[in-house]
Amino acid sequence: MRIPKRVKIVEVGPRDGLQNESKIVPTDVKIELINRLSATGLSAIEATSFVSPKWVPQMADNTQVMFGINRSHGVSYPVLVPGMKGLEAAVAAGADEIAVFGAASEAFSQRNINCSIAESFDRFTPVIVAARQRNIKVRGYVSCVLGCPYQGDVAPEAVAQIALRLLELGCYEISLGDTIGVGTPLKSRQLIKKVADVIPYGLLAVHFHDTFGQALANILAALELGVSVVDSSVSGLGGCPYAKGAAGNVASEDLLYMLNGMGVETGINLAGLVDAGLFISNYLGRPSGSKVSRALGIELRSE
Repeated sequence: MRIPKRVKIVEVGPRDGLQNESKIVPTDVKIELINRLSATGLSAIEATSFVSPKWVPQMADNTQVMFGINRSHGVSYPVLVPGMKGLEAAVAAGADEIAVFGAASEAFSQRNINCSIAESFDRFTPVIVAARQRNIKVRGYVSCVLGCPYQGDVAPEAVAQIALRLLELGCYEISLGDTIGVGTPLKSRQLIKKVADVIPYGLLAVHFHDTFGQALANILAALELGVSVVDSSVSGLGGCPYAKGAAGNVASEDLLYMLNGMGVETGINLAGLVDAGLFISNYLGRPSGSKVSRALGIELRSE
């Protein structure tokens, strides 16, 4: 085992976590959530998404959010950008890091963005090129790395191929996403090792949903291989609208508790993270999805 001494947590709650909420979250609530997260010691908080409000109405206030947050020194606020129009809007809003999505499943690509995997690369390749010309960092996501709701199993070789293409286009880091949360530790380990045949472990991140309660176990398997970047969502917010029954991302609070118990450095304050999770859970009117918050005996409360 080569568990890293320090792990970077990429907080995806404000974007990936909230984007599928049926109730529109007010801009000021989103800004307050991000500001609270910024105060915890997190170094990366995915803030919003510059996609068409027709497809993702929850993110229609992307520009207002970017202008409204208090940007903390040393914290990056990446935004999701699917095309050139989104990139221009993101740049105008002051984004200095973006993320693009590629799918390892042909069926998921067709259902999710109405195009083939090859066509999706045609769409976001100019985005990556233009962003890099402006010294904007680009992070690459690969979805459905351990299974697809439409085609079932996904070949690890296909995941490695998509990840390598993203890296060659200029992405500085590739996040491997178990979009529907079907992975188990052994399968996760096998997948990561296959991808690491073409991409160094140091350039990989993992993004696990907790549909079957396997997220923390899968993350541990990744850490044991040397992966040192993990995506998570405060209060376990999130889900996938294209994956029936898919639960949210692994809760940031639960991930941090595990890392603290392993003596792994993160620089993040657990109490502050719990507070941020309770803030957004309170607004949404439901208990925190974090088991750590529940175990600590902290009840949903009015802010």
